[in-house]
Amino acid sequence: MGLGFSEIVVILIVIVILFFGAKKIPELVKAIARAGHEYKKAKEMLKKESDDIIKEEADKTESEKQQQTSDIKSEEKTDK
Repeated sequence: MGLGFSEIVVILIVIVILFFGAKKIPELVKAIARAGHEYKKAKEMLKKESDDIIKEEADKTESEKQQQTSDIKSEEKTDK
């Protein structure tokens, strides 16, 4: 029979305590929390930048379509 999830977690906790010591664990948890916060912040910033680029491209495409439409209308007027 294999190890379950809870057994693996207990083993990992014991290994961490033995490796880092009980006094270092709060510092380790703080560092992990800070890293998670920085990751979330960076992810949100990249998503915002990505959304801005997509919006700029959509605006650029829309303005090009309007320019083409106005060019076609001006050509039609000159042909008459």
